[in-house]
Amino acid sequence: MKKIILAVAAVAAFAVAGSASAQASRDYVWAAGSSTVFPFTTRVAENYGRKSGAKAPKVESLGTGGGFKAFCAGIGAGTPDVANASRPMKKSEFDACKAKGVNDILEIKIGYDGIVIATAKTGKDYAFRDVDFYLALSKDVLRYGQYVKNPYKGWHQINPNLPKSKILMYGPPTTSGTRDSWNELALEAGAAKFPALKALKASDEKKFKEMGSAIREDGVWVDSGENDNAIIGTLTKTPGALGVFGYSFFEENMDKVKVATINGVAPTPETIATGKYPVSRSLYIYVKKAHIGVTPGLDAFINEYVSDAATGKGGYLQQRGLIPLPAAEHAAIKGGIKTLKPMARPKS
Repeated sequence: MKKIILAVAAVAAFAVAGSASAQASRDYVWAAGSSTVFPFTTRVAENYGRKSGAKAPKVESLGTGGGFKAFCAGIGAGTPDVANASRPMKKSEFDACKAKGVNDILEIKIGYDGIVIATAKTGKDYAFRDVDFYLALSKDVLRYGQYVKNPYKGWHQINPNLPKSKILMYGPPTTSGTRDSWNELALEAGAAKFPALKALKASDEKKFKEMGSAIREDGVWVDSGENDNAIIGTLTKTPGALGVFGYSFFEENMDKVKVATINGVAPTPETIATGKYPVSRSLYIYVKKAHIGVTPGLDAFINEYVSDAATGKGGYLQQRGLIPLPAAEHAAIKGGIKTLKPMARPKS
């Protein structure tokens, strides 16, 4: 408890001098962004409110892209203090923040999550290769040395070991950080296994990304908004359909759905934390330094988030599905909070 109080004091004292531009007309913390991070931030908000007796933080599920858009709109009570993200902030988002006066941003890694491919509990089993998602979902695929409009209708057409089911996947929209991670870790990773596309990545990465992650628009992929519960409902009612969402959400619905393997690896807390499961990612929150010491309770909220009780091994967020950081990395994150060192401009 002493450590948390001291950390809160250090955060508040350090930030007051540089926060005059943020107007204190809001008496609660405001966080917005990723639907994957939403349940974790909500739980932290509940614990913070109960411990402090302060007004409960406002937490919105807008998707990572939507959260950054709101976060980067400016400084002051009319904009969120915190952005929840299921991927790192992009260079373009950082620049958009800077253009609106959001100059000093704290990047806080909170843990890990995996992206799973799920089907109804009573459905068929799927054992995917990493190239299967590119072949199934890409708008144009490399076939016989030429790029052609994706002709595949069934999973067995791209991999004889997969069920004879039509390709139908429900997943996150383009505003979602989960979608960005899916494009990079599943589609682009699969595309890069083809020599011609691997060479394209080396010579023109922008063009490679366009080719590798442009999803077909003929109905095999269905954007399902930021509501993962809707995907679960669809899977239980649509035989053969597959859904794409975070591992933490799967843990809450193991009685309704089951997940596929990729390259023979099933998603588990261990395989995700070590990166053995191919579609693994880090989760983040981003904080406006200018709002610390101005938004009441923001400093205490941050310290609650990075506390051992919340994001440490065995913490209450692990019980909710967050895969915790290694102890040394978690300690380094907590140390970084005390210095309030802003993040550098992302490279991409």
